[in-house]
Amino acid sequence: MDTGQMSTAEQEPVEREFRPGQLVLEIPARTEFVSLVRVVVAAAAELEPDLENDRIDDLRIAVSEATTNAIEAHGLLGSFDRIRIQCNLADDEISVVVHDEGVGFDPATVPDLPEPESPDRLDHESGLGVHLMQMLADESEISSGENGTDVTLVVYSSKRRRLP
Repeated sequence: MDTGQMSTAEQEPVEREFRPGQLVLEIPARTEFVSLVRVVVAAAAELEPDLENDRIDDLRIAVSEATTNAIEAHGLLGSFDRIRIQCNLADDEISVVVHDEGVGFDPATVPDLPEPESPDRLDHESGLGVHLMQMLADESEISSGENGTDVTLVVYSSKRRRLP
């Protein structure tokens, strides 16, 4: 009996447009995939010869934080939808966008943290990720809407010095 639908094996592949210097990774919303994201992003960043190792390490940590937050956002919904990580290599920077389909949040509502040397800092076991991403990336942006949240992290190469 023909239902008019294609089986999974017969479906046409989804065509996506990729630009040179772009890498897209989709992972299940599970914590065991964070290490894969770190490895792939670091490998992509190492393609830029003017990106110093300490900046690649900064990017790796920032992307880990963004990915972990995306996984937690999916977990709050009970969702197992995939999280998309997109790396874009340019002449003087690498940008990474972590996209989730969670409910999102307003980054302006993230409370200010006490200084690292303050004993009050020990009272903050979570909520450090956004601040850490902002400290480690040369540029960071969080945009949330009805289609989820995008966290964009940009790290400059030595051709384009980090602003103080």
